[in-house]
Amino acid sequence: MKKILFLMVFILAGCSSTPDKTDDGLGTVVPVDDLSWIANKVFLNETSGDYDKLVFWSQQEEFMSLGIAHFIWYPQGQNGRYTETFPNLIKYFESVAEPVPQWVSNAAQSGAPWQYRQAFLNDRHSNNVQELRQLLSRTMNLQANFMAQRLRNALPLMTRHVSDYEREKIIARYKAIEKTNKGLYPLLDYVNFKGEGTAQKERYQGQGWGLLQVLQAMPDVSPGANALNEFANAAEMVLKRRIRNSPPERREQNWLAGWTQRTNSYRPHRLWR
Repeated sequence: MKKILFLMVFILAGCSSTPDKTDDGLGTVVPVDDLSWIANKVFLNETSGDYDKLVFWSQQEEFMSLGIAHFIWYPQGQNGRYTETFPNLIKYFESVAEPVPQWVSNAAQSGAPWQYRQAFLNDRHSNNVQELRQLLSRTMNLQANFMAQRLRNALPLMTRHVSDYEREKIIARYKAIEKTNKGLYPLLDYVNFKGEGTAQKERYQGQGWGLLQVLQAMPDVSPGANALNEFANAAEMVLKRRIRNSPPERREQNWLAGWTQRTNSYRPHRLWR
């Protein structure tokens, strides 16, 4: 796998020359080496290290999955239950002056040009698909920075959706994981995997499955191995609840083995070996 180089990335507050009022004074710094390691793990989680899968459309989904974190991109004119993230990735590229093919920039505003999966598969060897894959292959570092930005905003966003009493518990549990050796990986991976848990449309039977719900399901913990295990336990429980609540026709039970493998990657015996 090609070596990925990163600039220092700052997550949450206190990291810019001007205060960010949405940060609520919560902050941490992610060292370059940690972010590089995290990005590689996310890339392996989503693609098994297969660069072809940087541009992917699962037969079980109504949207494309792109990049190291399989950012969601809906076809033109469609908008589904899950939060679309690929257009914001393209905006991020443009904000840091990363060259983006004009057709990708235009399509990011209007939707993926392939209306359904078979249309994409029929076109998978086209110049456009190859150009898109090349863009995502050469920008893996920037994609990791974009993911870190999402985590930067996650904690203040989540705490605005809970009571003052629960807010303190959510922050304490988040911080316990964050302060644990390699604990930023579970947080960054999960929020990009299943979202913050604040979007009302990302619910089955009124129950979400994002990072907020995982932190709510955890017990209070101190930093250390137990924090990682409790986070993994809570993530597995939340995802199993999602499957139970999901419409039967989605057959989400088929994803359980892969999801469990992913949440097990958050455990200390997997992270600290």
